Amino acid sequence: MIPKIRSICRNIAKDPKKIISYSLLVVGPVLPDKLYLQVKWWSVTGRTLNLRSPQGFNEKIQWLKLYNRRSEYTALADKYEVRKYVKKTIGEEYLLPLLGVWERAEDIDFKQLPDQFVLKCTHNSGGGMCLCKDKKQLNIPRVVQALNTALKKNFYRQFREWVYKDIPPRIIAEPFLIDRDSSNKLGTLIDYKFYCFNGEPKFLYVGADDVSQGKKGELALSVLDLDWKPAPFGRADHQPLAQAVDKPKQFEQMVMLARKLSRGIPFVRVDLYWVNGQILFSEMTFYPGAGYGLFSPLEWEHKIGKWLALPTGTNHER
Repeated sequence: MIPKIRSICRNIAKDPKKIISYSLLVVGPVLPDKLYLQVKWWSVTGRTLNLRSPQGFNEKIQWLKLYNRRSEYTALADKYEVRKYVKKTIGEEYLLPLLGVWERAEDIDFKQLPDQFVLKCTHNSGGGMCLCKDKKQLNIPRVVQALNTALKKNFYRQFREWVYKDIPPRIIAEPFLIDRDSSNKLGTLIDYKFYCFNGEPKFLYVGADDVSQGKKGELALSVLDLDWKPAPFGRADHQPLAQAVDKPKQFEQMVMLARKLSRGIPFVRVDLYWVNGQILFSEMTFYPGAGYGLFSPLEWEHKIGKWLALPTGTNHER
């Protein structure tokens, strides 16, 4: 415990803003959303959060958390309920098979699951996830414990990402995806994440675990425009992929599907897979990086922010 306290003190000494970050762990639960986001924004960026006239992309994401609370967004962020929307909007053929859904980890019958599978919670962003490559090697009690811990947490509280607040906590099982396409030279599954502004994809990033130099488990990503050329900006918090990724043969169809799924929404990121020549839906993300994944160079924060037209007629008194 003492070494941990010393480490925290050293971090604070290097960056006084961390005092606020650690303080939020204590007082955050009692703060209203607006004040919490204002304090959190300053602790991360060192700047005042402009909610009256936000300009940058991530600043506008904070605004959307507070003032664009349409009830249907909760279902779209729910990894189980969103399947209904995908089926209705683009077709069931783009959905991963559902191997099971449970409200308690103890109810999972692991004997009925295949040798390889994925378990994930429907109400968060990766907490408790289990990527099982070999069921014989799986520590089931540890998996159950991790899932139960995740089920008890309301993911909304950490960054006030409103869409997660009222999602019923459940667990779903899906197949473990392995991309056997010879054009995939990264040796890991690739995500194709489309940034969509009022139904129009503007750019995407391709993301994967960084398996170079022993960094497996760290997300690397490269930002591309819709002509599959490197964008003049990147994410300040992630390294680019070590190798270029070939353009999927069905890329234009992927763009079309992202356009359909994001129609009528001021901003949403539509995440797709292209695996073994097949397009599959992953998820819809309303607040990438919780609204703190700044773009670099910083001037692109404002350029991308101009693409995000905030809805009018919203109550700003929340």
